[in-house]
Amino acid sequence: MSSFIELTDIKKSYGRFDALKNVSMKLEQDAHYVIQGASGSGKSTLLYLMGGLDQPSSGKILFSGEDLALFGDEKLAHYRNTNVGFVFQFHFLLPSMNCLENILLPSRIGGFTNKQVKEEVLTIADHLGVTHCLKKFPYELSGGEQQRINIIRALSLKPKLLLCDEPTGNLDSTNSDKVISLIKELAEKYGSTLVVVTHNDSVACQFPFKFFLKDGILRD
Repeated sequence: MSSFIELTDIKKSYGRFDALKNVSMKLEQDAHYVIQGASGSGKSTLLYLMGGLDQPSSGKILFSGEDLALFGDEKLAHYRNTNVGFVFQFHFLLPSMNCLENILLPSRIGGFTNKQVKEEVLTIADHLGVTHCLKKFPYELSGGEQQRINIIRALSLKPKLLLCDEPTGNLDSTNSDKVISLIKELAEKYGSTLVVVTHNDSVACQFPFKFFLKDGILRD
């Protein structure tokens, strides 16, 4: 495996508060990682920096040899749309669109035709058992169904990097295990490097590679 994302001396400050303090880490292609830490440890901040949703105060984030810290807004948007899939604890599904329209929204923004993406979306939906949900609106779905729609949207463009922020935070232990298994299975199928952040020991123990954050500092 070759290293395809590398963070060096990353610092992220909000005023006088340092959310991340000189964090350095390497992620290998196609591998599965968990970043574990308590609430406020900086793990979500770290995830957002990897995903191009925010910029570091200092340091480098190299993705395929390019430093995300030097990207402007337009280039960051292109990076997110073409390389990154996000699965959040809260699903951020637009209530005015049905679930299929929500799933296809990133492909529309990226200039892909629905036909290019829809066939794969239908395959994943069938695999996850939510084909019957595609024409429904988000408010008509259970929390578990909404999370599966969220996962399909994240994978719709076969991202190189799949980032999951507390993806099981609103689920019971049985459904939590199912969702983690599905995310890992689909990440492997699409060759996505998977990064999950969690505070949950039972989630963290399912991953071969672990990072621990405490008070913005990466610890062994």
